[in-house]
Amino acid sequence: MVLSKLAQEVSGALVATVKGADDVIAALRGAVKNQVAGALKDVSDTATSGMDMVTDISKGSISAASQVGVSLTDAVKDMASSVLSGVSEVGGDTLSAVSNMAKGVVAGAAEVGENVGQVAVLTVEGVVSQASSFGLDVTQATKEAVLGVVKGADEVSDEVGKSVRNALLSAASLPRDVVEKVVKGSES
Repeated sequence: MVLSKLAQEVSGALVATVKGADDVIAALRGAVKNQVAGALKDVSDTATSGMDMVTDISKGSISAASQVGVSLTDAVKDMASSVLSGVSEVGGDTLSAVSNMAKGVVAGAAEVGENVGQVAVLTVEGVVSQASSFGLDVTQATKEAVLGVVKGADEVSDEVGKSVRNALLSAASLPRDVVEKVVKGSES
């Protein structure tokens, strides 16, 4: 899997932005938010093409984090907040953004050789912790995050998809009933 042109551009822009920053995590968080908001302002149809951009921006963000030495755990934890802030700023569909962000984070993690199962769990945890701050129903946001990470993992490979499902089902930190419904539904 190769990063799309947009994901490559985002990665390069983020690396340039955060290199040399005193607080790399805060710089990355702000830069991701600005990338999402900027990209969505530039498209007329934020419901479809704009949300596809969220996937690419998330992929590029994970790539950038790995290039500048940011812990993937820290980057993934902040991804939900950064993306949702950017989408909210332009009045986009935050629930749709959750799924697209989750898909992009997992694909980006696979691209840079990270533990995709762990990244999937961290991504869903990030959404669970941030959903209510953006006026989202936590259960619905969790469902969208799980759908996104599973879809992203399946696009990498069947083996990665299975690994992500297993990681989600064994994560004590996630609402098991929601995860089970989504994972079992996505396997049929």
